[in-house]
Amino acid sequence: MFSQSYLFLYLLVVIAFIAKNNSLLIAIVFLLCMKIIGLDAKAFSYIQSKGINWGVTIITIAVLVPIATGDIGFKDLSSTFKSPFAWIALISGVLVALLAKGGITLLAEDPQITTALVLGTIFAVSVFNGVAVGPLIGAGIAYIAIKAMEWIK
Repeated sequence: MFSQSYLFLYLLVVIAFIAKNNSLLIAIVFLLCMKIIGLDAKAFSYIQSKGINWGVTIITIAVLVPIATGDIGFKDLSSTFKSPFAWIALISGVLVALLAKGGITLLAEDPQITTALVLGTIFAVSVFNGVAVGPLIGAGIAYIAIKAMEWIK
């Protein structure tokens, strides 16, 4: 109960609680429960390999709900191209999706980067009242920065 992984998770629980980051708190408590009941050996590698894809799927479902409910329709789609702000949003959406793609690549190639991303997110949420949008965008930005540094060398 007092291994390094438990202590690290307990520390993150305290930080998540102080930062009022419910998503992180739920995730850590879930992982702790899995460890305590002994499901970690079988489940963690599966969750690690499939979890990002599950998360992306859930986020995609949430984004598509307004279309499914009829709140967004073809009329809204056609009016999108008439506003310069909508074009900015459209381009931003494309860039964010491409950043997230790079983030998935980085997290798959270098999983320990997740620790720095989580700590950076917790820091921004707790100190600057930021919003935790997940590690994919942060990883995507890191991926672009790392590739730029490699290109410069």
